[in-house]
Amino acid sequence: MICFALTGGIACGKSFFGGVLSGLGVRVADADDVVRSLHAPGGKAAQAVLREFGPDYLGPDGATDRGRLGKLAFSDVSARRRLEALVHPLVRQHLLDWKASAPRADFLCAQIPLLFESGWEGDWDATVTIESPLPLRLERLAARGLSREDALARIAAQLPEETRRAKADFTVENDADAATMRRRAVHLLQQLGTLRT
Repeated sequence: MICFALTGGIACGKSFFGGVLSGLGVRVADADDVVRSLHAPGGKAAQAVLREFGPDYLGPDGATDRGRLGKLAFSDVSARRRLEALVHPLVRQHLLDWKASAPRADFLCAQIPLLFESGWEGDWDATVTIESPLPLRLERLAARGLSREDALARIAAQLPEETRRAKADFTVENDADAATMRRRAVHLLQQLGTLRT
């Protein structure tokens, strides 16, 4: 079994590519889904946010107000570091538990946006980054309702693309149609399969 991590910059298409891999039989866990569950009412991250940042950053249901907290985190480096120190260990442990308890499969994939920033690459047999041209990323972020300024701030908060490419074992370009991306996913799995030998 090969356990690999999939990363990439914001709006590079990690979720889309994770879906392609899942369609090919890969078991996929998404760190963003883990984060959402941790920030839900009563979740461990929501409780930690309340303690660290106060009740203004929780919604009426007790869930983290992720929009408000995100604006703070992406405008204040100190706040972002405090938030990451609270949430990242919870996410990492959840993914490691998932990896340890997952049914046997040829491949396990964890989608982790801040893989290299968090220093978690050693937890996996291989690392893959998916990359897209900047104009396409900005277009996707605009479709999510982010202003150009907010989008660029979020991109700047992550490692530069060149650094991700240099650190990753494999790079996949996300600049083509769905059929091409499926072929690229098949090729990636063939490459990952050679790690067994």
